[in-house]
Amino acid sequence: MLLFSEEINALEKKVKATPPGRTVFYGSSSIRLWANLERDFPQIDALNLGFGGSTLAACAWHFERLVVPAQPRALILYAGDNDLGEGRQPEEVCLFFRDLARQIEQHLPNVPVSFLSIKPSPARWQLVDSIRLANRFIADDISRRPQFQFIDATVAMLTPDGRPDHSLYEADGLHLSPAGYARWREQLIGYVK
Repeated sequence: MLLFSEEINALEKKVKATPPGRTVFYGSSSIRLWANLERDFPQIDALNLGFGGSTLAACAWHFERLVVPAQPRALILYAGDNDLGEGRQPEEVCLFFRDLARQIEQHLPNVPVSFLSIKPSPARWQLVDSIRLANRFIADDISRRPQFQFIDATVAMLTPDGRPDHSLYEADGLHLSPAGYARWREQLIGYVK
């Protein structure tokens, strides 16, 4: 996991410089690139701990270094599409999620956790069946974890004909546009405390 070392070191410094008790957004570049996160959720003290290119496996690996010291009051998770993009199977993605969930339950047993569904992006549309299956596996696992909730934003990211809404993505077809973040905000607003 040396791949993320520079970014992880910077995030560790950010955590040390930030008062505890915030709502932590943790996950891949879709979290890291959320430039208006604090403005989108003015009612909370949001702390962005996303790191670029991260997988659920990497999130589990760095959890104790980044999230535990932040002492969050709530946790919003988004990761998984990079795992699938690297060729992992939906079952493996769910196993990575379980590893992360086990750590959360061990270290932060009273912290509410929301997992935002893996997005069906244009760039990874060929993986849509795997994305749906991974989301289903994770949602099923979450149904047995009282402190967790699954936020299914899939339909909100699609056009009425069931295809990816390109207006919600940057030109790369993978990262969210401002309209995409606005859509995510609409999906999360009732869950973020």
